[in-house]
Amino acid sequence: MAVAEETFQHLRTAGLTDVDPEIAELLGRELERERNQIELIASENFTWPSVFEAVGSVPTNKYAEGYPGKRYYGGCEVVDEIEQLAIDRAKELFGAEHANVQAHAGHGLKVNFSGRLYTIVHYGVSRETNVVDYDEVLRLAKEHRPKLIVCGGSAYPRTVEADKFREIADEVDALLLCDMAHFAGLVAAGLHPNPVQHCHFVTSTTHKTLAGPRAGFILCDEEHAQAVDRAVFPGIQGGPLMHTIAAKAACFKIASTEAFREYQGQVRKNADVLAENLQEGGLDVLTGGTDTHLLQLDLRSTEWTGKEAEERLAEVKLTVNRNTVPFDERPPTVASGVRIGTPAATMRGFDEGDFREVGQVIVEALGASPDLVALAARSEALCTKRPLYPGFRGFTSYAA
Repeated sequence: MAVAEETFQHLRTAGLTDVDPEIAELLGRELERERNQIELIASENFTWPSVFEAVGSVPTNKYAEGYPGKRYYGGCEVVDEIEQLAIDRAKELFGAEHANVQAHAGHGLKVNFSGRLYTIVHYGVSRETNVVDYDEVLRLAKEHRPKLIVCGGSAYPRTVEADKFREIADEVDALLLCDMAHFAGLVAAGLHPNPVQHCHFVTSTTHKTLAGPRAGFILCDEEHAQAVDRAVFPGIQGGPLMHTIAAKAACFKIASTEAFREYQGQVRKNADVLAENLQEGGLDVLTGGTDTHLLQLDLRSTEWTGKEAEERLAEVKLTVNRNTVPFDERPPTVASGVRIGTPAATMRGFDEGDFREVGQVIVEALGASPDLVALAARSEALCTKRPLYPGFRGFTSYAA
């Protein structure tokens, strides 16, 4: 047998460690990083082993442009069933008339196509309360007569009141879209009002509180189903990622269980405990607490910038992200706040007692003359107590 043929036969069955040890080593290092620090970025989570399995599964081989029963390729009978299952589960989980599960995740920034194609008018929060000022939203809506109003947010710690936004949308004859990417898991668990019943469109990721694959989906009423599907394909995307859609289906199934609802309840308890501890330690928590999985520290009364606080907390094995606060005079790259979330650490098993310790570590790390080595050791002790993916040893061949 020729050398090239031997190599080919080896590649057909070899695992990543054999084929590309450099990448395998980097992935192993990332696993260790995740295991040995406390993940507090509100938009991140640790997904389920079953979702890992689906993401790394054989539908990654399959082209399936189109939708179930209406594909541009042959051999789609099985992936049709996979996608239909994901659609049906998403609809049932959130009480939606239609679901598109092919959509990826994205952001509506000025540099994004959405920021270039559409005229955006921003509303904000009250200077006194830091919560949405619905009178101001209505005033702006009457002034600008938008075709679409968007609610939801990535750093808003209070309930998104889609019913109030719908009243405003109806008054100016606008459509209403809610981005529930951050709190979709809480909605699925019945711990946050469901925006589907009030909105024409609801968008979400699956990788935040839903704890699924890094991806997205769209829910809408039947009236707009065809327009949404055409906008996704062929409008802005090509062939769907069928392995990821399989993982979404698994994610939706898990999110319908009592165990998931208990997990989300712990996410909420932990967020409340953390907010209380930070305030007891003298730090300013925006709005005085949270209704969701996240909270924001406002550092404007301290000498810290958001960037400096993010870097200091990294030294004690806590991963957060800098974030602008309402009416922030610093640029986003520096910011005056820090955003903190509880889903990822809760997935490791952190309870209220663990988050009291996390809160104390944060307070001391941002205090005067902290012992950073000792604080890092306290974080490491929590990681040892609540191990991430115990028993997972890395990347091996699937060959027998």
